[in-house]
Amino acid sequence: MQRYFIAPEQFSGDTVTISGDDAHHLIRVMRAKPGDTCIVSDGESREALVKLHTIEKDQAVADVVELLPMDHEPAVDVWIAQSLPKGDKMELVIQKGTEIGAARFIPFVSERTVVQLDSKKEGKRIERWQKIAKEAAEQAHRNKVPVVESPLSWKELLKRAGEADCAWICYEKESTQELRLAIRRALSGRSADSAALARPKLLLIIGPEGGFTEQEVTAAEAASCKSISLGKRILRTETAAMVGLTCILYESGEMGGEGA
Repeated sequence: MQRYFIAPEQFSGDTVTISGDDAHHLIRVMRAKPGDTCIVSDGESREALVKLHTIEKDQAVADVVELLPMDHEPAVDVWIAQSLPKGDKMELVIQKGTEIGAARFIPFVSERTVVQLDSKKEGKRIERWQKIAKEAAEQAHRNKVPVVESPLSWKELLKRAGEADCAWICYEKESTQELRLAIRRALSGRSADSAALARPKLLLIIGPEGGFTEQEVTAAEAASCKSISLGKRILRTETAAMVGLTCILYESGEMGGEGA
């Protein structure tokens, strides 16, 4: 069934208004008619099955049939800090990362980042990335749309790392610390009650095509980030983000793993 994320103010009692690009997709692409149903979510606390009763040129109005449980989000918030990759790879990271279950994307620039930032185009780029996250979240039946932040410098990212409960930097030269064991240590001792009250914030830092320098890894460790390995194979930067995210969600019990 088609799903749409709408602003909280588009809920009004038992009535919902769908407008903008969502209305265009619903009316023009899906060719919806009065009596058809879809699912809408405010991305915060309400998700509902609704039935359309009025369709106009640029909006649709629907009645709430049933409020649905908001139970499609992982029990852990995984933040993907991605050094800006070349081409459209960032779009791929955001799209697939959203489908898998990432809660936030933090682009950043490190020493070997090739992409040059253009402040004049940054706003439009963030807007496009956020739209990709929204569409992927709808496709994957997420309850929330991940946040895509503006790109940070390396020093700014390390300051943000302090906001996470645990931060890991993926380093191809790391030979002793595996992500699997790091995840289990981070999540050990969490009871079901404590997990419901506090969602752990886990930061995964992915380097650029050329990897991190030893100085950057040293600086990250000084900022309380832990250096970890994703295995013996060298992964592309966009692949590393997906593999690391999947490992975290598996080990936390979100994808069939045993959890903490």
